Amino acid sequence: MASGAKQTLVEVVQEPLKLERYVDFVQDDGAGAIATFSGVTRDNFDGKRVVRLDYEAYAPMAEKKMLELCQAAHERWALKAAAIAHRVGEVCIGEASVVIAVSSAHRREALEACAWAIDELKATVPIWKKEVYEGGKVWKENADARQAMLAASQK
Repeated sequence: MASGAKQTLVEVVQEPLKLERYVDFVQDDGAGAIATFSGVTRDNFDGKRVVRLDYEAYAPMAEKKMLELCQAAHERWALKAAAIAHRVGEVCIGEASVVIAVSSAHRREALEACAWAIDELKATVPIWKKEVYEGGKVWKENADARQAMLAASQK
């Protein structure tokens, strides 16, 4: 899903994420900086051997929320473009489950926006993760999302 007014791309996909696609999307002749984040599956967690991660999402809702994040980042920093992609389905060790790319005239804005975007994504976008270990599996609640919901309920 792409948006017109501000240069933005958000998508939830089943195929492997290619960082170059998102870097190419945010490329802009007026940008002096492109910052990226790739979240990849590691082979361990809390002393357990991870086999893979499985992600599920209701894509239209997740993409809507990711678009809101991009729009908020455009408003907060002087971005040229922003892209967020999240993978669903099986994500093996070393593969990316999320990619964020932003461009801006200056590095500070790009770096800050990229860091903010991954934190907000983890706290607010409805994507669910199952960790598959050797000998077991568990659906993981996102601690960032839990903290955001607690903070919102206390207001």
